[in-house]
Amino acid sequence: MANRRLAPAAEQPASFAFTPENAEWAQGQIAKYPEGRQASAVIPLLWKAQEQNGGWLPRAAIESVADQLGMPHIRVLEVATFYTMFALEPVGRYWIQVCGTVPCDSCGARELKAMLRERLGPPGHVSPDGNFSWLEVECLGACCNAPMAQINHDYFEDLTPESLGKLMDDLAAGRPVKVGSQTGRHSSEPQDAVNTLQDPGLFDGSRIGAWRQRFENGHDGTAANDEAASSEQRAASEPKPAKPDAGRPVERPVADAPAQRAAEGETPVKPGDQADAADRAQSTAQHGAAKPADTPHEPVAAAEPAAAEAGAQSALRRDEVPPQPAASGASEGEIAAEAEESRIEAKLAELPKDASPEQKADAVGTRPAGLDAARAGAPDALTRIRGIGPGNERRLHALGIYHFDQIAAWTRDEIAWVGTYLAFPGRIDREDWVGQAKALSR
Repeated sequence: MANRRLAPAAEQPASFAFTPENAEWAQGQIAKYPEGRQASAVIPLLWKAQEQNGGWLPRAAIESVADQLGMPHIRVLEVATFYTMFALEPVGRYWIQVCGTVPCDSCGARELKAMLRERLGPPGHVSPDGNFSWLEVECLGACCNAPMAQINHDYFEDLTPESLGKLMDDLAAGRPVKVGSQTGRHSSEPQDAVNTLQDPGLFDGSRIGAWRQRFENGHDGTAANDEAASSEQRAASEPKPAKPDAGRPVERPVADAPAQRAAEGETPVKPGDQADAADRAQSTAQHGAAKPADTPHEPVAAAEPAAAEAGAQSALRRDEVPPQPAASGASEGEIAAEAEESRIEAKLAELPKDASPEQKADAVGTRPAGLDAARAGAPDALTRIRGIGPGNERRLHALGIYHFDQIAAWTRDEIAWVGTYLAFPGRIDREDWVGQAKALSR
């Protein structure tokens, strides 16, 4: 399958930046998402970067998109390497993506790949004239018309090595080509003769008319009513026509359930059972004689040695409410984060929907004191703190936060302010930024 690795360093450009037109387009994509959710625009921005760079994504473009969205570089790299729609190496003028999954493989994709390998060389290499490169990819969703390939943005289906070779010749010569099926069939209709839905009764109304006639006869009390009466009579003697005796007793039911008693005209609950249920001095939880309610409780283990081997029994009386188990499994940071999120959510609910990030932060905490510039002009690498990417580092610099010791000194109110301003309340506690900063500042 596809080799999802970045191009060699010799082929990587030194930098990447969107053109003014594409930069404006990118801002429009980012604006579609609410504050703190700009990462949702990662796929369209990567697609535009690939388009601008001649059909493939260099490392500089991936990092540029990550910085623009405030995401760690590795997160955007994960997206770019997952989807084969993103080419990580230079491609030809016409990029051929051959589907290699089961339907296409069964219908001739292996022959297509053999022809491409013979004509162009191994996948991922650009032809000497710069026109073609090819790659095997996962399913492209045109299984009915297998085998198929995607060339740039168009699908070409029902391919053979000969028809694919002719397509490549026409593309290289600048001649027009036919998109879609190369055998002339429309959409995903059957490839050969139609062998289904050939009964004329499906189209002339005769089959539907026969069913309609059965229901119309029921209005005069003939066919439909006779059929209903026959069904009721048969159900009385054979409740399950397919398996008449399956699971049904041949004698009177042994169970004396409340529903059966009610059907026979008796009270659903026997008077004796009702009296036993009302007697609090009688317990059916253990075998043995009745035990007065005020008798001091004795551990079951004393009367049942075999059960005692499994461990000590509870000393609680049966009428006492057992204590709630102690909470476990959550760290102090997670517990603090959950409490912080609940408190901040309640505060933010009182603000108008168009409140700015500063207004939201001021409502829940206190802004930490910042510096006009980094000490000695050398800020600490805040990205060494897990959870702070390049984008968040820039936003912290805008707040005057340049050094580890500043973060290490944050109070609870300052943590709440920064977390709300950065649109992820609770994350600072959950990832322990303050603890990490203290360790790094030492």
